[in-house]
Amino acid sequence: MSFSRRATLALAAAWAVGVMPVLGQPTAPTPAQPKSPDADPFGEEVTLPERNIIYFNGTGNWDAAFEAIVDAFKTVNAFLAKQGIKSDGAPMTIYTSTDDSSFQFQAAVPVAELPADAPKGDLAAGKSPAGRAFKFVHRGSYDAMDSTYEAITNYLDDKQLEAKDLFIEEYVTDPVTTPEDKLVVNIFVPIK
Repeated sequence: MSFSRRATLALAAAWAVGVMPVLGQPTAPTPAQPKSPDADPFGEEVTLPERNIIYFNGTGNWDAAFEAIVDAFKTVNAFLAKQGIKSDGAPMTIYTSTDDSSFQFQAAVPVAELPADAPKGDLAAGKSPAGRAFKFVHRGSYDAMDSTYEAITNYLDDKQLEAKDLFIEEYVTDPVTTPEDKLVVNIFVPIK
């Protein structure tokens, strides 16, 4: 993980918690990229539904971020298999805190119903974040997401949007079984 992604995430977190105000004057909009019929949306406004989730509470450092996330999903998947619970949607990482060197996250898997017997330890059951957000799509390796996050930061700045203090990566492709350079990730940035 390069410094640019860490710095971008820390900057986004600073904006989210109000440490750094959204820049004052509007800037010229980013020129629109030509869209092919199958082009991914970038900055599409969506409403995230609240979902039941089983998740692993974890921490990691940016140098080994993907490995920490994959290990967390393996733990969640093992719990679901042992309990006979089927997933009800794409797995997601909910980043709850970031700085230049580390992050806190929830590796979450949506489920139709929360289990009567709640998981213990680092595993928990709860609800996913819901509400207004902007959707961005990344294709490629996890380490190559630097440029996507830089573009997201620029987009939020250009539109003078203030992000909440979290963001979500929803994995269209399974992060446990997909080769890292073939990942497809929807990135959701909830807005205040």
